[in-house]
Amino acid sequence: MQEREQAIVPRQRGGLALTTDGSSLVGVAAQGDALARLPEMAFETVKVDQQGNLRQRETQRNRYWRQNLGNGVYLDLMHIPGGVLRMGSPEQEKDRWSSEGPQHWVRVPADFFMGRFPVTQAQWRAIAVLPAVARELNPDPAAFKGANRPVECVSWYDAVEFCARLSQATQRDYRLPTEAEWEYACRAGTTTPFAFGETITTELANYDGNYTYGGGPKGENRNQTTEVGRFPANAWGLYDMHGNVWEWCLDHWHDNYEDKPEEIKQNGRIPWLYNQEVIEEEERSRSLRGGSWGYSPWSCRSAYRGHLHPGNGYHNGGFRVALGLLPRTFSPFSL
Repeated sequence: MQEREQAIVPRQRGGLALTTDGSSLVGVAAQGDALARLPEMAFETVKVDQQGNLRQRETQRNRYWRQNLGNGVYLDLMHIPGGVLRMGSPEQEKDRWSSEGPQHWVRVPADFFMGRFPVTQAQWRAIAVLPAVARELNPDPAAFKGANRPVECVSWYDAVEFCARLSQATQRDYRLPTEAEWEYACRAGTTTPFAFGETITTELANYDGNYTYGGGPKGENRNQTTEVGRFPANAWGLYDMHGNVWEWCLDHWHDNYEDKPEEIKQNGRIPWLYNQEVIEEEERSRSLRGGSWGYSPWSCRSAYRGHLHPGNGYHNGGFRVALGLLPRTFSPFSL
């Protein structure tokens, strides 16, 4: 990590590393070669055929940002390059839901960083002890205990509070991803139902293996979360984007993409929100992505969309964080 420390020159506030000027990493990277100075991480990716048989195994590399949370706990975020996304699923995709259409192009106008893993229980505890921004946090909410397992039983409000505390401590723009950013990062350039190919197996993700997708086989039903990093990553070095825990996004739930505003399509960093005059806050479901350990494989597809009341937290649900893009004045609590 010496290379990163020379590039970022961290100082300490409350045990968390900061840049010397308090600026966000994305702002620093935009100034030139700071991004190129970040260290690279190697990870293994795989591709499977329509029956779930391994057909390709490859070692890839990507740059990453490491946030020190103190006491030997770190939060790694992988670099996600800007680009365009064909969001949603094609009409012929197996087990497609109407909420996944119509397919449409979304522009992700700038690079950002995405959590390598869903937030773990160790990471959660490190932030839960920091001063509250808008609400108190239970430092140990998870039903399935383990420092390196994803935190679960956290509501959308809890996840937003985690991001707010981390942002306040570091003066960086940590937040939940938008739905467009999440799907863009999950696909990592792929157009198949899963980043691994046309099907999925329980050797690649944690879901209810009593059920199958396409020509894939039945597998293990673990009935609980697994430690992060157990399964292969996608092409950008993100783990557990399929299965393990559902992941909260910033957006309000919409039944489909029919009325999606053009400005949201042109800028995937903007969450798709209802006007406050249209629907009361307590009635607004928030979007969930990725499937979980207790659900069938079709819900783990890149395009599948779930939703839940933002005040609910249950043992299938967690989140991961994004860094950058939105301005420091942005406050999710106002949405």
